[in-house]
Amino acid sequence: MFENIGLSFQGIWNHKLRSLLTMLGIIIGIASIIAIVSTIKGTNEQIKQQLIGAGNNVVKVQLCQGGYQINLQYNSIPDGVGVLSEDTRAQLEELDGVLDVSLYRERTYVENVYRQNSAFNGTMRGIDSNYFDVNGYHLYLGRGFTQSDYENYSKVAILDQAAAESIFPGENPLGQILEIYQEPFTVVGVVAQRSTYEPQINSYEEYSLYVGSQSGAVYLPDTLWPIICQYDEPQTVDIQARSTDDMTSVGREAEEIINATLSVSDESDISYASTDVLEQAQQLQQLANATNQQLIWIASISLLVGGIGVMNIMLVTVTERTREIGLKKAIGARRSRILWQFLTEAAVLTSLGGVIGVLAGIGMAQVVSRVAGSPTAISVPATLIAVLFSMLIGVIFGLMPAVKAANLNPIDALRRE
Repeated sequence: MFENIGLSFQGIWNHKLRSLLTMLGIIIGIASIIAIVSTIKGTNEQIKQQLIGAGNNVVKVQLCQGGYQINLQYNSIPDGVGVLSEDTRAQLEELDGVLDVSLYRERTYVENVYRQNSAFNGTMRGIDSNYFDVNGYHLYLGRGFTQSDYENYSKVAILDQAAAESIFPGENPLGQILEIYQEPFTVVGVVAQRSTYEPQINSYEEYSLYVGSQSGAVYLPDTLWPIICQYDEPQTVDIQARSTDDMTSVGREAEEIINATLSVSDESDISYASTDVLEQAQQLQQLANATNQQLIWIASISLLVGGIGVMNIMLVTVTERTREIGLKKAIGARRSRILWQFLTEAAVLTSLGGVIGVLAGIGMAQVVSRVAGSPTAISVPATLIAVLFSMLIGVIFGLMPAVKAANLNPIDALRRE
């Protein structure tokens, strides 16, 4: 085997230009496929990142009716829906694939938060002690909520960076007073997200969603929520999964646990539902893959052309080396030895083309990424499969010339000029 490989490289080196031209079809085909696969993988990762956001693997489970979220800011609490207990939280935390759980309440575009005569139109949340960790926030200024803040119903507030810049432009917000539902709250801290991810905005709907999320948020201890809003109300649940792939299963299991606490009729169509962003990402990925698979088939045509080129050059090689084949058979070389020699030479030729094609494909993917601005991600399995596939092409298209060489009559071969 090693002798055959050595002879193959010697033959390729002796006919460098011819070998390069023979490999060209393989190189172009493999390079095209690697570039396309790399672009597909990069696009899929971008889709997943854009939908999942900052990468905290957070699954949101919220109260819905008929598949739509119930906004308790404008709707009364449905009968049979109560506050989630600590026992329910404990069950959620014990699920496989769960890192942490947070329960909180929320008001969007609140109109009862003032600083002097200036109103804040962002989001207000009543959060537990886990919320910032679950959602990937870190303390930027000041302090966080302490256990005594929750137990003593302290009127303190924490802002995110967007809210701090909106309410206190150019000022230090720490120690400042906010009027929330006509009650004075002292700002004790400012938080910021750990991720610097910013989504790409391609439509007015995405712009509205993004701008709405960037208006900022004011956070209060959740024990103050019944005092501020005059009544207690069901929470939204944020669950941090161990990995992105765990998000779907965690969301489904969490739905079952939380819905078991409800006492509602089937006719009301009220239930807790998780937002399965991973499934949305997979649907978009499948749509992108369906288009890109067609490009892969088109690129594969060049592999077929390259295979035909290999077959052609191997037939020429057999003709050129007829006397050599005859001499080997005359001194006792078996048909299998001749067969494997030419198959090995064809496989080495196409494998070398495959390796060059992989390198060219990686280079093409980087060029496409820079020119078109699209992300790329090199797939190691795809590169290995590409090299093996190119070797397989050499075996398939080199089989007929190898069989022809093995079947030559030694006497006729020696007579060939």
